[in-house]
Amino acid sequence: MILHYRIHEVSKYINWEYFFHTWGVRGESNEAKQLQEDADRMLSILDGDFGTHAVFRLMEANSEGNDIWLEGTRFPCLRQQTAKEGSSYLCISDFIRPLSSGIPDKVGIFATTVDSDMESNYSDDNYRSLLMKTLADRLAEATAERLHEQVRKDFWGYAPNENLSIHQLHKEVFQGTRPAVGYPSLPDLSVNFLLNQLLDMEQIGIHLTENGMMQPHASVSGLMIAHPASHYFSVGPINEEQVKDYATRRGISIEVIRKFLGVNLQ
Repeated sequence: MILHYRIHEVSKYINWEYFFHTWGVRGESNEAKQLQEDADRMLSILDGDFGTHAVFRLMEANSEGNDIWLEGTRFPCLRQQTAKEGSSYLCISDFIRPLSSGIPDKVGIFATTVDSDMESNYSDDNYRSLLMKTLADRLAEATAERLHEQVRKDFWGYAPNENLSIHQLHKEVFQGTRPAVGYPSLPDLSVNFLLNQLLDMEQIGIHLTENGMMQPHASVSGLMIAHPASHYFSVGPINEEQVKDYATRRGISIEVIRKFLGVNLQ
């Protein structure tokens, strides 16, 4: 499923807290107010010429240990080795029905992005160029937020009666989670290659570098999990044993997988 959005359709989903954090200003400051005004003007201009895009697929899925099987494709995950107080050693696969149950579950996979030439706007003006790039990042995230809302209420439909404000969406009070590639619970950028095989991200203009980075930079990819108990967590440091196990499950050499898991290596 491919969806296209106008800027005004997703801009209301922007989390301005993260936008201001990128600029190093406090949300209630005069600097933030001026920045907000400039950003709003730029969004109005962009609305006439640019848009954002999403590709989504709802797949039958089951878990097997630390793996998620997506209609025959193995999607390896990492498990925490340092549990926080009051929590267990978590893995994303914990929130998917086990293969041994004989009952299929579902998982959503997605990618969102902005028009490829949006980020290069205002290249002759440093301030407006940086404003453009930070807005593009937020618009890609906002598109993921809007898409996830549609998935919960319509495309997957496991929460058809959901009625949440934008503030509540940003507080993540909805059912399920949206772990993104490169984030703490899904830190390995190489899984973008797996997602690309299943989604064909080029349909919406996303190309992967040899390191699994998405171009345009203002792009987001990941999973959508419906389990009511699912929540976000950080994998954190992993030891050599798990590195070897994960490399085997990914079908990649230990040397290569180390490059993708650098920040998680003990």
